[in-house]
Amino acid sequence: MACFKSAIVLFFLVSLVGSSSAQLTTGFYSKSCPKLYETVKSVVNSAIQKETRMGASLLRLFFHDCFVNGCDGSLFLDDTSTFTGEKRAQPNFNSARGFEVIDNIKSAVEKVCPGVVSCADILAVTARDSVVILGGPNWDVKLGRRDARTASQGAANNSIPTPTSNLNRLISSFSAVGLSTKDMVALSGAHTIGQARCTSFRGRIYNETKNMDASLARTRQNNCPRASGSGDNNLAPLDLQTPTHFDNHYFINLVNKKGLLHSDQQLFNGGSVDSIVKSYSNNPSSFISDFVTAMIKMGDIRPLTGSNGEIRKNCRRIN
Repeated sequence: MACFKSAIVLFFLVSLVGSSSAQLTTGFYSKSCPKLYETVKSVVNSAIQKETRMGASLLRLFFHDCFVNGCDGSLFLDDTSTFTGEKRAQPNFNSARGFEVIDNIKSAVEKVCPGVVSCADILAVTARDSVVILGGPNWDVKLGRRDARTASQGAANNSIPTPTSNLNRLISSFSAVGLSTKDMVALSGAHTIGQARCTSFRGRIYNETKNMDASLARTRQNNCPRASGSGDNNLAPLDLQTPTHFDNHYFINLVNKKGLLHSDQQLFNGGSVDSIVKSYSNNPSSFISDFVTAMIKMGDIRPLTGSNGEIRKNCRRIN
């Protein structure tokens, strides 16, 4: 009898542990939402067909969510009279975009399996699909995250690397969330797609003549005036060669001093990661392999699982 009682107690203890610290798995919704992947990809594909840049914007949302207290969907929460979210943090304000696409995906997913899939997981799948649709690699996304009931504007301001970051700052920012220096370089390769605003690269094109291709600087100056406040939101592609195709040209550009952002060119500027950049510029398969590994690793940053957090009905507000 005593053994039976001990077994019951042990069962409940194991159940409690499992409910609060469950692991992410690739088949998490295989039974509860079998149409998840096709539903998400359909909406993502439509959004990218409408505006190619959106793929890069959706991928960027995943970075900006995971770097702030983990991959928990906190980035999506709107400000209220009693709550300040992350959307108005300096790295996100007038910069992070694609929230309406996430709303559309969430609505579509809710129709096929209401109350089942978290916004955090929807973003993880969306980021993968965006890469695939733009010609990049595929991978199995680990799922099982739940959504945060809070957010932190301060953490967003402090945790997300800026376009003016130097190499040491980049390394430390990624290290702070458990990502290695190689992960940092590989993930920076996401800048092979997308565009940046003039405010993000103005300082580089006018002040960094020693490590920036002169013709590129002149070209970008034509659409980004020196004076702050003039043309701030004018756009330029992060990858000069193939801005709408996911490949290794970002690293080829860096070797040729054609990185658009200060933080980009810091990866190839006589520093400790020059050899990694050189390797990726010569070996696209090596970059792709390391990028996939780093994306999966980034998706593992401090997820809420089990009984923690919630499954939001609307990604913009807590239930």
